[in-house]
Amino acid sequence: MSKNTKPTTGQSTIALNKKAKFDFFLGDRIEAGLVLEGWEVKALRAGKAQIADAHVIIKDGEAWLLGAVITPLLQASSHVKPDPTRTRKLLLHEHELARLIGQVERKGFTIVPTALYFKRGMVKLEIAIGEGKKAHDKRATIKDRDWQRDKQRIVRHTM
Repeated sequence: MSKNTKPTTGQSTIALNKKAKFDFFLGDRIEAGLVLEGWEVKALRAGKAQIADAHVIIKDGEAWLLGAVITPLLQASSHVKPDPTRTRKLLLHEHELARLIGQVERKGFTIVPTALYFKRGMVKLEIAIGEGKKAHDKRATIKDRDWQRDKQRIVRHTM
């Protein structure tokens, strides 16, 4: 059970959700497993995944990933009818799920997928508890990012 901000070494990243940091104030991070079909794992090994528009919902005491796109490979078997945007179940411990339910229902937070990666041969999804940013917060983020970029340019040219 890892609460790191990014996957550590020895893991290969499949997809990142860079938009999540811009749209949400991210809090606790949890690593979850995914229930996948065979063609999905093959497509993930080829890097055919997108989680930018994905989100996690809690339904009937279980966590589900919606909106994630896993594009099927052209070599997919003819008897398999792949659905790229199907709803996928997340595998979490009971205490993790209880904590997520509490924060989402009582405090109004959102569960946001931030990274999809392989860990010891298994596909893992890093999810974070997020609170939505307002427009003025997003403007402040852009302003800070531009200032950091300009500061780096100034330092680089003065030395």
